[in-house]
Amino acid sequence: MTEKEFSRRDLLKVTGVAAAAMIGLQVHNKASASEGVVAGGRQWAMVIDQNKCTGCGYCVMACRAHNDISPENTWNPVLEDKPINDKKVYLPRPCMQCTKAPCVEVCMVGASYYRPDGIVMMDYDKCIGCRYCEVACPYSARTFNWKSFDGPNPAVPEWGEPEVERRPRGVPEKCAFCYQRIDRGLALGLTPGVDPDATPACVVACPVGARSFGDINDPNSPVSKLLHENAHFRLRDDLGTGTRVYYLPVKTEA
Repeated sequence: MTEKEFSRRDLLKVTGVAAAAMIGLQVHNKASASEGVVAGGRQWAMVIDQNKCTGCGYCVMACRAHNDISPENTWNPVLEDKPINDKKVYLPRPCMQCTKAPCVEVCMVGASYYRPDGIVMMDYDKCIGCRYCEVACPYSARTFNWKSFDGPNPAVPEWGEPEVERRPRGVPEKCAFCYQRIDRGLALGLTPGVDPDATPACVVACPVGARSFGDINDPNSPVSKLLHENAHFRLRDDLGTGTRVYYLPVKTEA
């Protein structure tokens, strides 16, 4: 990289941080994260049980295969958290699918946007690669495509087959709750979160059932039942982003 290229990147990063900070203040002042559930229609959510997650990485590989992601990028990392009572604890971190997403607010060309069902999407044809969204995201949920992904995907076919087109060089990529599986499943009369073919690949691939998915506006969905019956938390609730990924914390003995 030349000094000129570094300078431009640094300028974009600094500008993005400032924009994200302003958005964060606005979001925090306008609404609390507890107001995150949108009334009416389907609103998809995910629940991740830290009691069950073993850090095996099956979800990472399934995501990489079904979304045709370069091995240099990860949309769905599994991070090692602080141990509790000598028990290893893991924190899987897909896109949080915020109801008040900083990435959407800072995008100057409308490439980041909300679907009616709450999924935060990317229009890769509109994206100009400024990376404001990447810097604004408080969850580091976006990865930048520094180069074209050509050739075979090492995760295919062992972990699944690609279901979406590869993204071009020069855009930030992200998890979108495997919207293609949801849409295809609904068209076939299937229920996301219940029927595997209509459910995000990471949820289906988990060998220990640590992930659940469904419509949070449906009281009978798997996610609604889990949240009703268990203590839970969301990452950085203090930011007011209203994430749609919930965690069941590790249970400790009294």
